[in-house]
Amino acid sequence: MSILSVAFLPTLVRRQRASLAATFVAPFAALAVTIGLNLGLYVLMGRNPFDIVYAMLLEPFLSWASFSEVLLKAGPLLLIAQGLAIGFRAKVFNIGAEGQFILGAIFASAIPIWFPQASGQWIWPLMLILGVLGGALWASLTAFWRVRFNANEILVSLMLSLVAAQLLNYLLLGPWKDPNGFNFPQSVMFQYDAMVPLLIPGTRVNVSLLITIALSLAAWVFMQRSFVGYKLQVGGLAPRAAGYAGFKESRAIWWSLLIGGCAAGLAGAAEVAGPLGQLQRSISTGYGYSAIIVAYLGGLHPIGIVVSALFMAALYIGGDNAMVSASLPIAAVRVFQGSLLMAYLVAIAFVRYRFEWRRAAAHRGQP
Repeated sequence: MSILSVAFLPTLVRRQRASLAATFVAPFAALAVTIGLNLGLYVLMGRNPFDIVYAMLLEPFLSWASFSEVLLKAGPLLLIAQGLAIGFRAKVFNIGAEGQFILGAIFASAIPIWFPQASGQWIWPLMLILGVLGGALWASLTAFWRVRFNANEILVSLMLSLVAAQLLNYLLLGPWKDPNGFNFPQSVMFQYDAMVPLLIPGTRVNVSLLITIALSLAAWVFMQRSFVGYKLQVGGLAPRAAGYAGFKESRAIWWSLLIGGCAAGLAGAAEVAGPLGQLQRSISTGYGYSAIIVAYLGGLHPIGIVVSALFMAALYIGGDNAMVSASLPIAAVRVFQGSLLMAYLVAIAFVRYRFEWRRAAAHRGQP
């Protein structure tokens, strides 16, 4: 014999149409929640929370020197995030932009390392082109394994990033090591013509920022005005409808991963041909992973990504300021970045879904 009991359980139900106002407010709500949570963390750490917030969120915008560094950091974050967002909207998750960034830097560095006496204004543009090819080559490995063997692109691209880091270590500790570099794992300094020209005198901001802005505009046109971009979006939103319409999933995978790889490779090339001026092991600073936060915080929209890239770059510079002025450990800065992404994902989930109490029946046995 059994007794029928009725319970009401909360269930997430997708909204028929997400509110535009709520979508706009979600990033700001996530930021407010993140700041509140991290203020509590700083208090527990025995730090002055207001000094940290001032150094991290306000100080980067209070002087031209600091803001120029924000622009410098925003360049690679913006470029990589724009490339990743195209794939994310097609439901192709490239998590290996860090490795593609490294390969772009390696490919670009080949010219000044192999031909240190070369001169001419053709060098740095060719380095950028080689960087694009390097990133695309590394991304094509993930695309091949996904299309040919149905391997998970998240795992493959992530593991390839570790391989790229080891390849960088091998080159800088072996054949590309500067013989006069006091045994540091770095290449020779690049010649003047291998450097991207400065855009703003007196700062480190170079012409690659203009290239990044132009490519951001191209990303908007590609996703909003091109047929290929339309097919990618349909494939992500409605895979079955895309299949009925004749849109091939394999082609969407190749497009998504190659675009992301090209963007990350170009960012890596611009980094070694810009502020660094040589290939270093510290080239791998997490741009590829932070760009994932930038892409989602910007709502996977090209314009939103521009704003989120500036904010994340300011967080990088502000984090450095807080480490110096408030003795904040680097781990706390990363916790801020990670908690911001989590808060945004929760906020956007409530924008797209709602709680609904549904009746659930259960049978209980009776002796």
